Amino acid sequence: MIQAVIFDIDNTLYDYDAAHAVAFQALTEYAQHTLGVDPETFEGLHQRANQLLQARTGGDCAAIHNRLLRYQILLEELGKPVLHAPVMERLYWNTLIDAAVPSPGARDCLEQLRQAGLRLGVGTDMTADWQYAKLERLNLLPLLDFVVTSEEVTQEKPGARFFQLCREKAGCPASACVFVGDNRSKDVEGAKRAGMRPVWYRPHSGPDTPLLVDGVLEVRRLDHLAEYLLSLLGANHEKEDVS
Repeated sequence: MIQAVIFDIDNTLYDYDAAHAVAFQALTEYAQHTLGVDPETFEGLHQRANQLLQARTGGDCAAIHNRLLRYQILLEELGKPVLHAPVMERLYWNTLIDAAVPSPGARDCLEQLRQAGLRLGVGTDMTADWQYAKLERLNLLPLLDFVVTSEEVTQEKPGARFFQLCREKAGCPASACVFVGDNRSKDVEGAKRAGMRPVWYRPHSGPDTPLLVDGVLEVRRLDHLAEYLLSLLGANHEKEDVS
């Protein structure tokens, strides 16, 4: 029986790609007007800084998402004062968070599942500080029982330790945990290997109604997911497979 539902954050509880586009545009304009760097050059430097950061940190940790480090490296490569790094970090994240809105049906989904007595959590890559800021902006934090970040685990999804901590915080067997995310390799495959019930959130190309495909439940809207899971819980608590 399902006892807990764990959600990815970025591109699951909100549209990260859309918010990132707004934030990166603000950053590009800052680089052009303050640093004298044209947009094409800035994009190339940004990619270079990201590659260097991954190489220096080893890749499988939350530090690869640290924008302060990324902009520090970018400025060092550019030969510009690193005093711009914290300004750029705040500009990026504040703009992104201001642009973030919940995915369609996200709040309804969490509210319905919580009312049904399920434990709710998030399992997300990145550092805790900005992930908490996003959850506060989305007004979803009051609906959650626990949070797991790759910063706390010191491992990114789909690592086994990451999903193990998710299960421990959920307080139930892995088979009673549903894990919802948009990334096939990180969220879906990671959850499957951990023995959880994976849900693949596909807002742009998923089925109109929840569909079980090769052991993976695919959904287009999160409120449709809630309806599906509640139907399982309501069927005299019969054991159903999402995985």
